Amino acid sequence: MTAPAHERATELAILAETAMGCTACTLAAGRTHVVFGDGAADADVMIVGEGPGRREDEQGLPFVGPSGKLLEQLLGEIGLTRPEVYIANVVKCRPPNNRDPRPEEIDACKGYLRTQLRLVDPMVVLTLGNFSSKLLARTETGISRLRGTAYPWWGRFLVPTYHPAAALRGAGHVLEEMRHDFELVRRVLSGEIAHTEPAAPPGSVNGAGASTGGNAAEPAPEAEQMGLFG
Repeated sequence: MTAPAHERATELAILAETAMGCTACTLAAGRTHVVFGDGAADADVMIVGEGPGRREDEQGLPFVGPSGKLLEQLLGEIGLTRPEVYIANVVKCRPPNNRDPRPEEIDACKGYLRTQLRLVDPMVVLTLGNFSSKLLARTETGISRLRGTAYPWWGRFLVPTYHPAAALRGAGHVLEEMRHDFELVRRVLSGEIAHTEPAAPPGSVNGAGASTGGNAAEPAPEAEQMGLFG
């Protein structure tokens, strides 16, 4: 049985306090703040990005710069506000010069994300960019091939899409494709998309199915939760 929102919020706050003192990887040495997460503890939608940028590191909150504004715009287009979702990143400390997070940094940090997913227990996980999408889908397939589908995933749905920064760099088609992916989120929440026959994401090793409708048996989320991404 899912815990009440206030209990989940308390557990997330305790986990955040633990993360504040984390020194499990070298990113801890250069951070201003740990950027743990933000939003509703009982959100139907959890958004997972890559890692904090400069503004996020300064403020201790995810997606507060231009990417955050675009994210809020796209959420608004499907009838959601930022406080209604939960936002986190694969790594909780800013990589130097906004470089890509390294495998050992992701490994050191992914336990926090795993627990955030368990506590929030969203209907939809929206992954932004290659790192979060590859990690949660357990695939090496790039985001341009992976996006565009709502994948049944451990009793939920996984919707990979581009990072907002890709749209801000001026690639016009990226924004339109992101709008398509956000519309998939809306359709899952409305019940227009339901679980169907398993068909894993390209290159996936997690056994999650890809679909846009129907019903199918999947791993029970509580039984399989710790196996979400290795």
